[in-house]
Formats: sequence, C-alpha cells, structure tokens
Amino acid sequence: MRKIAFSVNSDREHYTLEENLQVARMQRSSGKKRRKWPYWVGGILLLFILIIGGGAFYVYSQLGSAVNTMHTPLARDEDPERQKELKGLLDEKDSINMLLLGVDERPGDRGRSDTMILMSLNPKTDSMIMLSIPRDTYVNIPGRGMDKINHAYAFGGVELAVQTVEETFDIPVHVYSRVNMEGFKQGIDAIGGVTVNNNQSFSQGGSDFSEGAIHLNGEQALDYIRMRKQDPRGDMGRNNRQRAVVAAAMEKGASFSNITKFGEILDILGGNVQTDLDMKKIQKLFTGYLGTRHNIETLEIEGSGSTINGVWYYVVPDSEFDRINSEIRNHMES
Repeated sequence: MRKIAFSVNSDREHYTLEENLQVARMQRSSGKKRRKWPYWVGGILLLFILIIGGGAFYVYSQLGSAVNTMHTPLARDEDPERQKELKGLLDEKDSINMLLLGVDERPGDRGRSDTMILMSLNPKTDSMIMLSIPRDTYVNIPGRGMDKINHAYAFGGVELAVQTVEETFDIPVHVYSRVNMEGFKQGIDAIGGVTVNNNQSFSQGGSDFSEGAIHLNGEQALDYIRMRKQDPRGDMGRNNRQRAVVAAAMEKGASFSNITKFGEILDILGGNVQTDLDMKKIQKLFTGYLGTRHNIETLEIEGSGSTINGVWYYVVPDSEFDRINSEIRNHMES
C-alpha cells in the first residue's frame, strides 16, 4: 500500500504530518462522550448512497452541479504532491480513510462537530471500518492544548479537526465530508425509508417501535436513533441502533432505482454537504470502492468519564489509542 505524506495548516501554524503525529504520540490524553447522531446523518447517508451504495450510472450525469456545490477543498489540497499521491491511491484501489463531520452551525457561530466518524475503506478486501469518535474525548488540539476533540472544529474549522484526528490516532485522513444538521429526515424519506431489526420495544418522541423487523420513515428513524434512557445498555445500545440505520440506508442505496428521486436527493446533498471530493474522485470511489459496504466492522473507543478543572471529559488511555491505530492500520494493509 502506498503511504501518503502531506501537511496540514491550522489557522495559526504549519505542521508536517510527521511532526503532527510525533506531537500527538507524546501529548495525547483522553476524554468522555455521549454519542449524538442528529439530523446530519442523513446527509452522510445520501453522500454514500451516491458514492458507495449507488447503483445507477445515470447519476454521473446528474451529479455534476451538486458536486460543484459541495466541493470545498482544504488549504492542503492545493499541494500538487498530495494530489498526486491521492490519485495514486485511488487509481491503484488502495485503502483510503474519510473523516465525516456532523456539525451544528448557527448564524454567526461556526459551531462544533457534534459527531465525528472515521471510515477506512479497503477495496482489496471489500471491507470497511467505522470508528465513532466520542465528541468529549480529551486530546491535544494543535496550537490549543488539551481539550475536547469536537472543539477542534470550533477553533479551526475542518482543517484543524482533520489535523487533530490524524495526530490523535496516528492515522492519515485522505478526504473529508462535513454535513450540517438538516439532512436526516429528508434523506431517509427521499430513499423511501429503511428497514431495521429492532430487539427491544420502546417509545420515543411520539413514535412506537415494536420488536422485530420495522420500517422507518425519516421522522421515525430520527426517534429510533436518539433513544438512550430506556435502553439497558445506554449509549452502547443507542450506538447499535445508529449503526443499524447507517447500514440499512447504505444497503438501500445500493439497490435504489427511483430515478425521479435523484433530483430531490441531489438538492439535499448540495444544501447539506461539503467535501474535498471532486467529481473525478467521486467517480473513482463509485467504481472502485463499491464493495466495501458488504463487510462493515464497527470500532468503539473504550474510556471513562473524568472531571478536570470542573469540566467533564471522556478520558482514553494511550493503550486504547494504540489499539485503534493497530486495528485500522491492519485493515488498511490487509
């Protein structure tokens, strides 16, 4: 597998990837989380319906304007050497890592990345790893010091969020997708809903869910993934439901054939997603990484809650960061 080297600019300093990773290994600490998957998940699902799950070649001719709207390259993307390396990875169908950021932004406020998911795609083994990063994880943010990982976005936008994740896990992030909180219900409804297997009957937000296979529209899917208090496993149980909805939506996208809905989906995408993927990269992912959805492994970060200077964090030991690093690198190199 090719190794990619590049630099990342925060709003204050210039770091090489090697320097970033070295600093992270020496300074990282840990923190706690309450995982939250709100409306923005739909935008990510829609992106992957067209990138990973989409089955209709027709979408290529329809995707151009939406991609132009979504395409928001980072400062590091201007480096021709980095672009050459990325092209090589995609051409040779090597593993790539994508950081998904779910952001709650308001007028005059950049907001924070409420949810961060690192996805590792290996087309040679047709497999994918999904790592949900607890938003309260206590880490070193370059130029800012120890803080919650979701504050990186508030301090320095996508650039600093990407850099922080790379340093924390000693893993390269090749591309990103940033999604606001407006896509979820619209996205699920646009693909005709999703079907999941529910192992516990419960009510949430005005929706009632019975045990067994259930079909969810957008509103119901939102309620389904937000329930936590009635689950004996708490956040762990909620995370399982969230992943089930993600997997169901991706699988639904793989066989999605309602051409009349593509315009609606593309409108939702264009208004809710930003990414450094341009049309050529999306086409490479579409044709070369389609099979990774067939084998999805989920990773969870083990840590504990701790109050530091009056602030609650999710504190993760270095040994756990090392375990995550090994899991992802083994997946990338297999």
